[in-house]
Amino acid sequence: MPIRTVSPGTLPGREGRSSVGVAFTPFEDRIDVIERTALLAQEHGFDSVGIAEAMTLDAPIVLSRLAGLTHRIGLVSGVMSVWGRTPATLALTASELQRASGGRFVLGLGAGTAPITEGFHGQPWQAPVRKLRDTLVAVRALLSGGRLPGVPEGVRALRLGCPPSVPVPVALAAITAPSIRLAGVLAEQWVPFLLPSAALDVGRDLMAVAAADAGRTDAATVTASVPLALAATPDAAAGLAARWLVTYATRMGPVYPRMLRTHGYDRELDALLDANRDSPGVRLPAAAERLARDVLLFGTYDEAPALCNAWLEHADVLTVVAPFGVPAEHIAESIEAIADGP
Repeated sequence: MPIRTVSPGTLPGREGRSSVGVAFTPFEDRIDVIERTALLAQEHGFDSVGIAEAMTLDAPIVLSRLAGLTHRIGLVSGVMSVWGRTPATLALTASELQRASGGRFVLGLGAGTAPITEGFHGQPWQAPVRKLRDTLVAVRALLSGGRLPGVPEGVRALRLGCPPSVPVPVALAAITAPSIRLAGVLAEQWVPFLLPSAALDVGRDLMAVAAADAGRTDAATVTASVPLALAATPDAAAGLAARWLVTYATRMGPVYPRMLRTHGYDRELDALLDANRDSPGVRLPAAAERLARDVLLFGTYDEAPALCNAWLEHADVLTVVAPFGVPAEHIAESIEAIADGP
């Protein structure tokens, strides 16, 4: 089936440049903060707002609220796990959100992690790339008005009663080579998270080869999903960076630390974990600074424009991920620091 390429918008002052969005992690459960940030981001010309999902908020319900509050900014499920809903439920949800938002919705999907899949959804986390592929193929078929593929023999496959009149772009979160190649074949957007910027170029090449092998003539865009560690002072920014890195190295299963070690950050990860054994997430040792600078938007507010531009040298779209557990004013200051850049 055809893949639809979506042209991103631009921030004021970035005409002809890549777009910038904001997103929230599953750790953010303050609806009021999300809504205020979405409105602020829209006011400042941000391209999209993304809502992740794990064990706290239901992403589609939050996005439906945002659809009613906003009028221009794109809305992204950034991301939902393919283990949490059937392809039919995902297609129904995506179709309705596309209608509710007036065509502003992007369906972001990912393979999740073993702790969430097994401990929350009660399913074995096995063959995640195959699960991704099967789900993407089925969801795309339903959203395009087709029948559900792969039903048991003798069963009449059904289709959506009200497929969306505006096509729903699909964004795939992926950090391993097989899933990145899958994004090149079946998604409009590839969404890497916590990958160093240099790896985005490698991923783009992987997608291009996979797309060519599959006979795809267009290309998925690269949407770098980058945690925000911006603050007024270097020390405050370092504290945010340490919290981000320790959280994803210790609370999200083995996927992220394994990936970072694969990319050559053994020394940095070991130093980070050693420095925070007694007080997690509050100290960024000098030996771990290279990791923070490579995978986060890490620096002071004054440095924000240059940091964004550095990421946009490798990505078509930059989605900055708001820090969790900080005052809403801090998130607003970060948004404004990015928006005020040249």
